[in-house]
Amino acid sequence: MPPRSAPETPLAPAAPPLPSPGLILRTWLSIGMHSFGGGATTLTLIRRAVVDRYGWLSEVEFTREWTLCQLAPGINLLGIAILIGRRLDGARGIALALLGLLLPSVALTIVITAGYAAVQSAPAVQAALRGIVPATVGLGLVTAYQTARPALRENHREGAGKLLAGVLLLIGAGAAVALWRRPVVLVLLVAGGISAAIQWAVALAGKAPRE
Repeated sequence: MPPRSAPETPLAPAAPPLPSPGLILRTWLSIGMHSFGGGATTLTLIRRAVVDRYGWLSEVEFTREWTLCQLAPGINLLGIAILIGRRLDGARGIALALLGLLLPSVALTIVITAGYAAVQSAPAVQAALRGIVPATVGLGLVTAYQTARPALRENHREGAGKLLAGVLLLIGAGAAVALWRRPVVLVLLVAGGISAAIQWAVALAGKAPRE
């Protein structure tokens, strides 16, 4: 009787190859040239490129990198560009990401500002600006959902209690900033402390002896 072969274990998906410097620069130049509408639009473009299109980061990794940027002072979009550039190609990746992100934005901002000064009082221009605002808010909501989805999915895998805690933290943090005008740093620290306390309590409950 022939010996039974051991069951094959599924191979982990291979990590995508590191991009070339040219591809990194072209990607960030494209993001910089299409970053109309403010930070929410830019964040959407960054996520679409590095997560959906090229797979350089997973959804969970992107959410964690963006969370780190929220905890640090300064411009968050520059922070996420630095973190992603460093992951892709070290110091050279950081330089390419910042150059690609900032060069088109700076050049276009100068040109648009000069042109806007001449037509800012035109009714058509004012009407267009009123239409851009809700579109930007919509993009921000979509990006917020896509950023929160991996964390909520992970909480759901750990149990209904963790999922409920994650949803309550999400709603509570938004209400604290939007309604009660609490400082963002304070809200992040409190939310992080509550989440750590919940994780600690769950770990203790798991180690408790069962009768």
